[in-house]
Amino acid sequence: MFKVDLTESDIEALKEALKEMKNTITIKLFTSNDRIGCFACGETEKLVRTIRDSSPLVGNEKAIELEIYEVSRDRDAFKMYEIDRVPTIILLDDAIAYIGMPAGEEIKGFIETIIRLSTNDHGLSPKTVEEIVQLRGRVSIEVVVTPLCPYCPYAVLLANMFAYASKIYGNGNVKSVIIEAYENPDIADKYTISTVPTIVINGRVAFVGLPYEEQLLNAIKKLALQ
Repeated sequence: MFKVDLTESDIEALKEALKEMKNTITIKLFTSNDRIGCFACGETEKLVRTIRDSSPLVGNEKAIELEIYEVSRDRDAFKMYEIDRVPTIILLDDAIAYIGMPAGEEIKGFIETIIRLSTNDHGLSPKTVEEIVQLRGRVSIEVVVTPLCPYCPYAVLLANMFAYASKIYGNGNVKSVIIEAYENPDIADKYTISTVPTIVINGRVAFVGLPYEEQLLNAIKKLALQ
């Protein structure tokens, strides 16, 4: 299990990266105070607090607003967002969800996602955005990752930006769910995953490895639930 042990140099690099932020975004963390049953909960809270504290000011407030919901105290919030695993992080009003701690290599993709949400820079081609806007079916993109996977952050970022484009420009019918395999082995077993990243679209394994933008677009169009 990964622990948050950032050095002074790491924190300075984090502050430097987050300086790009322009607009405020909200991180919602769903957690448990049972640190024995959920070791990752404490470490995830430590991580998101460090990221929040390292964010620049937008006006008089931090660019990252952090909301923490604890399972025994905030049952209504858990029910509203249909949270059944901890830790879970949601961004963009649940268009993007992280089930498990974004640890190791995944921190990079998590930080880049935050910056892109704040700067309104999805990085997708105009054609892709147009196709996402026109998409009528519902799409759940699950990206199964591990902390040591060097390609996983790129797959995560691509899925997250599809969800972002759908939320901002389209019908909000595309959701990106990032699943940490070590913390959620039952999900990894469900899809018989042996290699990461694995991308699952509406319950079907679509890619093992990192797809190109056009490949992911074609897959979600084919597998969208009407």
